[in-house]
Amino acid sequence: MPIIRELGPTILGVLLLAALATAVLTVYRVPRRWAPLLAILRGALQLAVISLILAGVITSPVWVALALLVMFSVAAATATRRVGWSVDHATMMGVAMATGIVVTLAVVFLTGAIEFSARYALAIGGIVIGNAMSIATLTGRRFTEATIDHWDEVEGWLALGATPRRSTLDLARGAVYSALIPSVDQTKTTGLVTLPGAFVGAIFGGVSPLEAGRFQVVVLAAIMAAGSITAVIVSAWLAPVRTRPVVLD
Repeated sequence: MPIIRELGPTILGVLLLAALATAVLTVYRVPRRWAPLLAILRGALQLAVISLILAGVITSPVWVALALLVMFSVAAATATRRVGWSVDHATMMGVAMATGIVVTLAVVFLTGAIEFSARYALAIGGIVIGNAMSIATLTGRRFTEATIDHWDEVEGWLALGATPRRSTLDLARGAVYSALIPSVDQTKTTGLVTLPGAFVGAIFGGVSPLEAGRFQVVVLAAIMAAGSITAVIVSAWLAPVRTRPVVLD
């Protein structure tokens, strides 16, 4: 079949890369060594499905809004699971991510930095949602880990009469900084170390390098803004700690 011949090299390459990752982790006896392979397979399946769906709805504002809502729901649920599932954590992730994403996209489209259309809303919205999820997860986990590691200091603050929020304030600020490091480094090295997917994809799609660069700069700024807002809200939400947190899986 033509489609099999066309996709054959891609499938072979992806399977070999997944096998390579699994083999390296297996040799080093890393826990959950199958996680990368399963993630690749799941991602490939999801991309195949979403590609078929978006081909027919990318110009429909209603369907694009629904697609973004589904993306956000899955992202918020994933981030919540990574910091320990509870109603409070689910609310925290939903509020933090929604605030960062909505404020950022409002600035992007209201200023005219990017044309407001269903196509662009889906493209930049998906990118911002994914990065906000990663930053929210990193913030929550790093704050919890830092609190556990420095629990003696936190108890010392509490014993001296400090409020629960003040006793972990420095840890919360440190968690925000640490969570933003990957995004900051990616932004600083764009064009020197990496060529972002949105930039390369736009060029392959026939857009001029100048226009692709303009779009990518807006995307990077949006990621930083949404991530900063999300991280601060997550850390501020978690900061009032009265008992030692549970160790995360």
